[in-house]
Amino acid sequence: QLQLVESGGGLVQPGGSLRLPCTASGFSLDRYIIGWFRQAPGKEREGVSCISNSDLSTHYADSVKGRFTISRDNAKNTVYLQMNGLKPEDTAVYYCAARNPFIATVQAMCLMSVSVNYWGKGTPVTVSS
Repeated sequence: QLQLVESGGGLVQPGGSLRLPCTASGFSLDRYIIGWFRQAPGKEREGVSCISNSDLSTHYADSVKGRFTISRDNAKNTVYLQMNGLKPEDTAVYYCAARNPFIATVQAMCLMSVSVNYWGKGTPVTVSS
């Protein structure tokens, strides 16, 4: 069964940190562009950060630049989203997704200009005191 599984979400105070792993089963993440997306209550899903499978280039939404870092460990078939300096407005369900790199870039994936091959089911993150 081909699937992506996110974990690591939870409740954290403003200014705190979380690391979200996204692990694949049934396929190798190193063949795909991987992205993290989020959807807050009442809002549309938005791209947070994406990473290529070839040159490890990355893209970040302006709202998370300097606070979030995306990385991949192909040996563990896992992509991570390190989130520091969390703010209440970061509260959302976070999803990871995989996209075949054919005619796609990390920016296009994060801007949701191209379709996604696989979605995870999401992990909730709540930033609150």
